[in-house]
Amino acid sequence: MTDSPQQMFEDAAAILSSALDGDSDAVVGTFDAVVDRAGLAGAYDVAWCLAATMVGDPVPPGACALDFPGIDQAGYDARWVARFVSAYANADLDTARALFGAAAADGLLPECLLTLAGSTVATLRQRAA
Repeated sequence: MTDSPQQMFEDAAAILSSALDGDSDAVVGTFDAVVDRAGLAGAYDVAWCLAATMVGDPVPPGACALDFPGIDQAGYDARWVARFVSAYANADLDTARALFGAAAADGLLPECLLTLAGSTVATLRQRAA
C-alpha cells in the first residue's frame, strides 16, 4: 500500500500529467519513485487508480472480457493492460494481482505500466472529444 490514499492519487495525477505531456521518462520516473517509497504494492495501487480512471465511475454494468478478438497478436504490454483493466472492471482482485506479479516476474512491468498510463490518457482524450 502506498503511504496514503492521497499520496496514491497524487502519484497517479503526476503520471497522467507526464503522460499527457508525452514525457515517458517522467512517467517511468514517478513509478520508480513509488516503488522506492512503497514497493511493488505501491505501484500496484497507483496502477489500480489508473485503471479506475480509465474505466470511469460508475463502473459499467456487466462483465468485461479478459480476452478480445486478436488479443493474442498484440504485444505483451497491450495484452496486459487489456486484461488488467478488465480485471478492475470486474472487481477481480486475484486476477489483477496475478497479472501484476507475472509482469514483474517477467521483467516487463515497466513497459506494462507505461502502456497503462498511455492508454489511460488516450481514453481521457477520447472522452473529452
